[in-house]
Amino acid sequence: MTIRVKAPASTANLGPGFDCVAVALDLWNELEVSRGDGEVDREHLGVRAFALLAPVEGWQFRWTDRIPRERGLGSSAAVIALGLLAAAKVRGQELSSEELLALGVELEGHADNLAAALAGGVCLTWEGRIARVADTVPAEPIVLVPSETVSTAAARAALPETVPHADASFTVARAALLGAALASGSAEHFAAALADRLHEPYRAANAPLLPAVREQLPDGALGATLSGSGPSVVVWAREGAGDACARELEQAFPAEKALQVTVSTLGTQPLNE
Repeated sequence: MTIRVKAPASTANLGPGFDCVAVALDLWNELEVSRGDGEVDREHLGVRAFALLAPVEGWQFRWTDRIPRERGLGSSAAVIALGLLAAAKVRGQELSSEELLALGVELEGHADNLAAALAGGVCLTWEGRIARVADTVPAEPIVLVPSETVSTAAARAALPETVPHADASFTVARAALLGAALASGSAEHFAAALADRLHEPYRAANAPLLPAVREQLPDGALGATLSGSGPSVVVWAREGAGDACARELEQAFPAEKALQVTVSTLGTQPLNE
Protein backbone atom coordinates (compact mmCIF):
# COMPACT_ATOMS: atom_id res chain seq x y z
CA MET A 1 0.00 0.00 0.00
CA THR A 2 1.38 3.39 -1.02
CA ILE A 3 -0.20 6.78 -0.33
CA ARG A 4 0.94 9.90 -2.18
CA VAL A 5 -0.32 13.36 -1.28
CA LYS A 6 0.59 16.96 -2.09
CA ALA A 7 0.06 20.27 -0.25
CA PRO A 8 0.45 23.87 -1.46
CA ALA A 9 2.45 26.79 -0.17
CA SER A 10 0.56 29.75 1.21
CA THR A 11 0.97 33.43 1.98
CA ALA A 12 -0.72 34.76 5.10
CA ASN A 13 -1.93 38.11 6.47
CA LEU A 14 -2.04 40.04 3.17
CA GLY A 15 -1.24 43.14 5.15
CA PRO A 16 -4.01 43.72 7.70
CA GLY A 17 -5.39 40.16 7.83
CA PHE A 18 -3.12 39.20 10.72
CA ASP A 19 -3.46 35.54 11.71
CA CYS A 20 -6.79 35.12 9.92
CA VAL A 21 -6.25 35.46 6.13
CA ALA A 22 -4.18 33.22 3.86
CA VAL A 23 -4.00 32.31 0.19
CA ALA A 24 -2.87 28.96 -1.21
CA LEU A 25 -0.14 29.19 -3.85
CA ASP A 26 0.63 26.82 -6.70
CA LEU A 27 3.92 25.57 -5.25
CA TRP A 28 3.77 22.07 -3.80
CA ASN A 29 5.40 19.77 -1.28
CA GLU A 30 4.72 16.04 -1.56
CA LEU A 31 4.72 12.99 0.68
CA GLU A 32 4.84 9.31 -0.20
CA VAL A 33 3.94 6.86 2.57
CA SER A 34 4.55 3.17 1.95
CA ARG A 35 4.85 -0.05 3.92
CA GLY A 36 8.30 -0.65 5.36
CA ASP A 37 10.29 -1.15 8.52
CA GLY A 38 12.95 1.51 8.02
CA GLU A 39 13.94 4.04 10.65
CA VAL A 40 11.46 6.89 11.06
CA ASP A 41 12.32 10.37 12.30
CA ARG A 42 9.58 10.75 14.89
CA GLU A 43 10.53 14.38 15.50
CA HIS A 44 9.76 15.34 11.90
CA LEU A 45 6.81 17.73 11.93
CA GLY A 46 4.93 15.79 9.27
CA VAL A 47 5.48 12.47 11.04
CA ARG A 48 4.17 14.02 14.24
CA ALA A 49 1.09 15.15 12.32
CA PHE A 50 0.64 11.65 10.88
CA ALA A 51 0.86 10.19 14.39
CA LEU A 52 -2.14 12.26 15.47
CA LEU A 53 -4.33 9.96 13.39
CA ALA A 54 -2.40 6.74 12.78
CA PRO A 55 0.56 4.84 14.26
CA VAL A 56 3.82 5.42 12.38
CA GLU A 57 5.12 1.87 12.95
CA GLY A 58 5.41 -0.11 9.74
CA TRP A 59 5.46 2.94 7.48
CA GLN A 60 8.19 4.73 5.55
CA PHE A 61 8.00 8.43 4.68
CA ARG A 62 9.52 10.11 1.64
CA TRP A 63 9.24 13.89 1.52
CA THR A 64 9.62 16.17 -1.50
CA ASP A 65 10.20 19.77 -0.40
CA ARG A 66 9.76 22.57 -2.93
CA ILE A 67 8.48 25.31 -0.62
CA PRO A 68 11.37 27.39 0.79
CA ARG A 69 11.66 26.92 4.55
CA GLU A 70 11.51 29.75 7.07
CA ARG A 71 10.62 32.25 4.37
CA GLY A 72 7.00 32.96 5.34
CA LEU A 73 5.48 30.68 2.68
CA GLY A 74 3.74 28.13 4.86
CA SER A 75 6.25 25.31 4.56
CA SER A 76 5.47 23.94 8.02
CA ALA A 77 1.73 24.14 7.39
CA ALA A 78 2.15 22.18 4.16
CA VAL A 79 4.16 19.47 5.91
CA ILE A 80 1.55 19.16 8.66
CA ALA A 81 -1.25 19.00 6.09
CA LEU A 82 0.60 16.23 4.24
CA GLY A 83 0.99 14.14 7.38
CA LEU A 84 -2.64 14.60 8.38
CA LEU A 85 -4.12 13.72 5.00
CA ALA A 86 -1.81 10.73 4.51
CA ALA A 87 -2.79 9.34 7.92
CA ALA A 88 -6.47 9.85 7.17
CA LYS A 89 -6.04 7.93 3.91
CA VAL A 90 -4.23 5.13 5.73
CA ARG A 91 -7.16 4.86 8.13
CA GLY A 92 -9.72 5.12 5.33
CA GLN A 93 -11.20 8.27 6.83
CA GLU A 94 -12.67 11.20 4.92
CA LEU A 95 -12.13 14.22 7.15
CA SER A 96 -13.13 17.78 6.33
CA SER A 97 -10.64 20.63 6.16
CA GLU A 98 -11.95 21.95 9.48
CA GLU A 99 -11.56 18.55 11.13
CA LEU A 100 -7.96 18.31 9.90
CA LEU A 101 -7.35 21.91 11.00
CA ALA A 102 -8.53 21.10 14.52
CA LEU A 103 -6.07 18.22 14.68
CA GLY A 104 -3.07 20.07 13.30
CA VAL A 105 -3.40 23.62 14.60
CA GLU A 106 -1.55 22.93 17.84
CA LEU A 107 1.46 21.69 15.89
CA GLU A 108 1.34 24.69 13.54
CA GLY A 109 0.70 27.26 16.24
CA HIS A 110 -1.73 29.37 14.19
CA ALA A 111 -4.49 28.45 11.80
CA ASP A 112 -4.22 30.76 8.79
CA ASN A 113 -1.56 29.01 6.70
CA LEU A 114 -2.82 25.55 7.63
CA ALA A 115 -6.37 26.43 6.62
CA ALA A 116 -5.26 27.62 3.17
CA ALA A 117 -3.00 24.59 2.71
CA LEU A 118 -5.88 22.26 3.51
CA ALA A 119 -8.73 24.02 1.71
CA GLY A 120 -7.01 25.93 -1.11
CA GLY A 121 -8.08 29.28 -2.50
CA VAL A 122 -8.49 32.30 -0.24
CA CYS A 123 -9.39 31.43 3.35
CA LEU A 124 -10.47 33.28 6.45
CA THR A 125 -10.11 31.51 9.79
CA TRP A 126 -11.54 32.13 13.24
CA GLU A 127 -12.00 29.88 16.27
CA GLY A 128 -11.17 26.75 14.29
CA ARG A 129 -13.54 27.60 11.44
CA ILE A 130 -12.61 28.05 7.78
CA ALA A 131 -14.44 30.30 5.35
CA ARG A 132 -13.14 29.93 1.81
CA VAL A 133 -14.21 33.30 0.49
CA ALA A 134 -12.78 33.15 -3.02
CA ASP A 135 -10.98 30.92 -5.48
CA THR A 136 -8.41 33.61 -6.26
CA VAL A 137 -7.44 37.24 -5.65
CA PRO A 138 -7.85 40.18 -8.05
CA ALA A 139 -4.10 40.29 -8.68
CA GLU A 140 -1.16 38.18 -9.83
CA PRO A 141 1.30 37.29 -7.04
CA ILE A 142 5.06 37.51 -7.48
CA VAL A 143 7.05 36.25 -4.49
CA LEU A 144 10.47 37.72 -3.77
CA VAL A 145 12.39 35.19 -1.69
CA PRO A 146 15.58 36.41 0.01
CA SER A 147 18.41 34.13 1.02
CA GLU A 148 17.95 35.06 4.68
CA THR A 149 15.58 33.10 6.89
CA VAL A 150 13.36 34.16 9.78
CA SER A 151 11.85 31.84 12.35
CA THR A 152 8.15 32.36 13.07
CA ALA A 153 8.88 32.38 16.80
CA ALA A 154 11.44 35.16 16.41
CA ALA A 155 9.08 37.20 14.23
CA ARG A 156 6.29 36.85 16.78
CA ALA A 157 8.61 37.85 19.59
CA ALA A 158 9.08 41.20 17.86
CA LEU A 159 5.37 42.05 18.20
CA PRO A 160 4.34 44.32 21.06
CA GLU A 161 1.76 43.39 23.69
CA THR A 162 -0.30 46.49 22.86
CA VAL A 163 -0.63 48.91 19.94
CA PRO A 164 -1.96 52.49 19.83
CA HIS A 165 -5.71 52.81 19.32
CA ALA A 166 -5.18 54.77 16.11
CA ASP A 167 -3.08 51.94 14.64
CA ALA A 168 -5.66 49.35 15.64
CA SER A 169 -8.45 51.40 14.05
CA PHE A 170 -6.40 51.90 10.88
CA THR A 171 -5.76 48.15 10.55
CA VAL A 172 -9.36 47.12 11.31
CA ALA A 173 -10.58 49.40 8.51
CA ARG A 174 -8.11 47.90 6.04
CA ALA A 175 -8.95 44.36 7.16
CA ALA A 176 -12.64 44.98 6.52
CA LEU A 177 -11.80 46.44 3.13
CA LEU A 178 -9.57 43.43 2.39
CA GLY A 179 -12.46 41.06 3.07
CA ALA A 180 -14.72 43.08 0.79
CA ALA A 181 -12.08 43.13 -1.95
CA LEU A 182 -11.56 39.37 -1.78
CA ALA A 183 -15.28 38.65 -1.84
CA SER A 184 -16.03 41.10 -4.65
CA GLY A 185 -12.87 40.70 -6.73
CA SER A 186 -12.23 44.44 -6.77
CA ALA A 187 -8.62 45.22 -7.67
CA GLU A 188 -9.01 48.84 -6.53
CA HIS A 189 -10.30 47.85 -3.10
CA PHE A 190 -7.61 45.17 -2.84
CA ALA A 191 -4.87 47.72 -3.54
CA ALA A 192 -6.27 50.12 -0.96
CA ALA A 193 -6.42 47.34 1.66
CA LEU A 194 -2.74 46.33 1.53
CA ALA A 195 -1.60 48.42 4.49
CA ASP A 196 -1.04 47.38 8.08
CA ARG A 197 0.05 48.86 11.40
CA LEU A 198 -0.46 45.77 13.55
CA HIS A 199 2.47 43.53 12.65
CA GLU A 200 4.44 44.66 9.58
CA PRO A 201 6.09 47.73 11.18
CA TYR A 202 7.40 45.64 14.08
CA ARG A 203 8.83 42.97 11.81
CA ALA A 204 10.68 45.44 9.59
CA ALA A 205 14.02 44.87 11.28
CA ASN A 206 13.97 41.22 10.22
CA ALA A 207 12.30 41.90 6.86
CA PRO A 208 14.15 44.84 5.25
CA LEU A 209 13.05 43.73 1.80
CA LEU A 210 9.49 44.97 2.36
CA PRO A 211 10.20 48.72 2.59
CA ALA A 212 12.76 48.42 -0.19
CA VAL A 213 10.19 46.84 -2.50
CA ARG A 214 7.53 49.37 -1.60
CA GLU A 215 9.92 52.17 -2.49
CA GLN A 216 10.50 50.62 -5.93
CA LEU A 217 7.13 49.13 -6.83
CA PRO A 218 7.09 48.29 -10.53
CA ASP A 219 4.57 49.73 -12.94
CA GLY A 220 1.41 47.66 -12.82
CA ALA A 221 1.81 46.64 -9.18
CA LEU A 222 -1.12 47.13 -6.82
CA GLY A 223 1.02 46.83 -3.70
CA ALA A 224 3.25 44.56 -1.66
CA THR A 225 2.82 42.59 1.55
CA LEU A 226 5.06 40.70 3.92
CA SER A 227 4.40 37.00 3.40
CA GLY A 228 3.42 35.59 6.76
CA SER A 229 6.13 36.48 9.24
CA GLY A 230 8.60 37.11 6.41
CA PRO A 231 11.15 37.71 5.15
CA SER A 232 9.62 36.94 1.73
CA VAL A 233 7.57 39.69 0.13
CA VAL A 234 4.63 39.27 -2.24
CA VAL A 235 4.15 41.88 -4.95
CA TRP A 236 0.58 41.91 -6.20
CA ALA A 237 0.44 42.85 -9.89
CA ARG A 238 -2.62 43.92 -11.81
CA GLU A 239 -4.06 41.09 -13.87
CA GLY A 240 -2.08 40.87 -17.09
CA ALA A 241 0.88 42.80 -15.67
CA GLY A 242 2.57 39.92 -13.86
CA ASP A 243 5.27 39.19 -16.45
CA ALA A 244 6.34 42.81 -16.75
CA CYS A 245 6.35 43.29 -12.98
CA ALA A 246 8.43 40.16 -12.49
CA ARG A 247 11.04 41.34 -15.00
CA GLU A 248 11.25 44.74 -13.34
CA LEU A 249 11.60 43.16 -9.89
CA GLU A 250 14.36 40.85 -11.12
CA GLN A 251 16.31 43.87 -12.36
CA ALA A 252 15.72 45.90 -9.21
CA PHE A 253 16.46 43.03 -6.79
CA PRO A 254 18.92 40.70 -8.54
CA ALA A 255 19.98 39.07 -5.25
CA GLU A 256 16.47 37.82 -4.51
CA LYS A 257 14.64 34.94 -6.14
CA ALA A 258 11.47 36.06 -7.92
CA LEU A 259 8.77 33.40 -8.16
CA GLN A 260 5.79 33.96 -10.41
CA VAL A 261 3.07 31.83 -8.93
CA THR A 262 -0.68 31.53 -9.20
CA VAL A 263 -3.30 31.11 -6.52
CA SER A 264 -4.11 27.44 -6.11
CA THR A 265 -7.80 26.61 -6.15
CA LEU A 266 -6.86 23.20 -4.73
CA GLY A 267 -5.77 22.34 -1.22
CA THR A 268 -4.00 19.28 0.12
CA GLN A 269 -5.01 16.25 -1.95
CA PRO A 270 -4.02 12.72 -2.92
CA LEU A 271 -1.86 12.17 -5.98
CA ASN A 272 -2.88 8.60 -6.73
CA GLU A 273 -6.66 8.89 -6.93
